[in-house]
Amino acid sequence: MVESLQIKLGFGLFNISFGSIMADVEILLGQPEAVELLDEIEESQSTVWHYWELGFSLFFSENKNQTFYSVEIDNPEALLWGVKIFTLKEKQIIELFKNKGINTYETEIHEWGEKRLSFDDSNIDFYFEKNKLCSINYGSIDN
Repeated sequence: MVESLQIKLGFGLFNISFGSIMADVEILLGQPEAVELLDEIEESQSTVWHYWELGFSLFFSENKNQTFYSVEIDNPEALLWGVKIFTLKEKQIIELFKNKGINTYETEIHEWGEKRLSFDDSNIDFYFEKNKLCSINYGSIDN
């Protein structure tokens, strides 16, 4: 099962790489606790597998043969570059990325109150509520 929740930018999540098919993911993780179809935008339909107990959801593209392309994490044990990312404040996350040579980012406050910190070149978004990191979304990096 899952040993440590390693975020691998541009690659995937621990040993599951972006582009994996559902059957391979199910072998590694078992059946999801819930399945959801997102089809609000006709051009980009997705199936979401929720693993609530493990603290993440996996997104599979219906337009690309149901392949894994994105993940949302809210598990406080998640690691990025060996760092427990949920223990960091926004400025510390920016500094962590700068130390990896990733200097370009943007922020936005959504109408529902969350603040988003995005590193577009790495295709990752951090969401904060009341200055506390609450979730991370990242996906494959398209060339």
